[in-house]
Amino acid sequence: MEKYDVIVIGGGSAGLTVASGAASLGARVALIEQSGRLGGDCLHFGCVPSKAFIQAAKEVSTARRAASFGLDVSGTVDLSAVKSRVEEAVGSIQQQDDPKRFTEMGVDIYFGRAEFVTPNALLIEGEDYVYGKSIVIATGSSPLIPEIPGLEDVTYHTNESVFDLEELPGKAIFIGGGPISLELAQAFSHLGSEVTVVEKASSILSKEDRSIQEAAVEVLGEDLRIVTDADIQKVTKDGDGLSLHCTVEGKDLHINGDMLFVGTGRKPNSEALNVDKAGVEIDQKGFIPAGDDLRTNVSHIFSIGDANGRYFFTHAAGMEGKQVVQNAVFGLKGKVSYDQLPWVTYTSPEIFHAGMTEEEAKESGINYKVYETTLDDVDRFVADHQTHGLVKILTDWKGKILGAHAVGEGAGDWMQPVLYAMAKNNGIGSLSNMTYPYPNHASAVQQTADLFWREKLFDGPVPVVTKKLIEYKR
Repeated sequence: MEKYDVIVIGGGSAGLTVASGAASLGARVALIEQSGRLGGDCLHFGCVPSKAFIQAAKEVSTARRAASFGLDVSGTVDLSAVKSRVEEAVGSIQQQDDPKRFTEMGVDIYFGRAEFVTPNALLIEGEDYVYGKSIVIATGSSPLIPEIPGLEDVTYHTNESVFDLEELPGKAIFIGGGPISLELAQAFSHLGSEVTVVEKASSILSKEDRSIQEAAVEVLGEDLRIVTDADIQKVTKDGDGLSLHCTVEGKDLHINGDMLFVGTGRKPNSEALNVDKAGVEIDQKGFIPAGDDLRTNVSHIFSIGDANGRYFFTHAAGMEGKQVVQNAVFGLKGKVSYDQLPWVTYTSPEIFHAGMTEEEAKESGINYKVYETTLDDVDRFVADHQTHGLVKILTDWKGKILGAHAVGEGAGDWMQPVLYAMAKNNGIGSLSNMTYPYPNHASAVQQTADLFWREKLFDGPVPVVTKKLIEYKR
């Protein structure tokens, strides 16, 4: 039986972070991956292919809008060319996850299914036994398929299959109003499909601030038909296509389409690990919960990335992986904090989220203030004719940033100064004190922060004092 300081189960973003980090510190590391290739969901089915697909669709949409300048762009999209763009992006980044790169670091790689036989021992493909002082579960997640009558009788797609489509659907139906579904739904719309998004909740993007939801619905509604409060009854075949049968506000609604996409959540991939043999607890959904030190209820076994069910983001997995390297290799008890964890929904315009929403601030009982700027007040966005959106920053009464949210083209990039301020515990005023090149998209951040100083300077006793001082100087 081979013995290791650290065994990592799962070769996705979280697992690769731990394997490379631990090996670089001199630990003996084993990496076990079931699928036969490294990179995980993000590289093969998620972040990378979706963003390449979205960018291609955005370029098509931009070209079509050129008609307003007298340039006639017509014709249908060659989906095979779009697929080639996606495959090229995946292939290029795949080189970074080449097994050879990790073996050269000193990582032993096993391809096959792993299962616990004791708290410290694993069996791989029924053949190889390995022993680990520390074991890291980073097995990721897969699309959760809801129980809808008739769904099994029609062809449907998830993020794992949608990029294999050979033809662009004339009409596409997307079940689910979360980020994955909305990003791809809008991309298909930009490519030329007629798209309907169906969501059972009262609004799409349920984790976002209410005002952000409203702004997103307004702008996304230009590309998509959005149906909320939908109770899906069944799916039926309809000739070469299908029909989704719903009840909305007590009325029957039938939506016809050529393609059905299901984006209704995620389920864990850890079922086959037999974690019960290690004494590891799972939650009701099958995820393996971990504390802020990323340890499970068994102290030498860690759960990170999608496997713990907290946040399904590659950057969250990377953050957790970095902390686990320290905790697993050196036996530390360092903790991660999710209070400022950002995320971006890569629609057009993008939707940025960091920290508390206003609804969460109200519920917590915190005394908070809101500073908000709409993009039609920001010169660069006016010049770009991209004025749909806003910036919203929540602070406590002293100016500490509690949350920051935005809707706007490129918001995931130009909102970064806010993240830096939050990380350094700098107040909102610091964002106003910076000098931004003019005209710049990030001026939206500065103008929002300016509101803090205007309030301080002009709404309190300061104007009275300064007026008297000026009169005295005369």
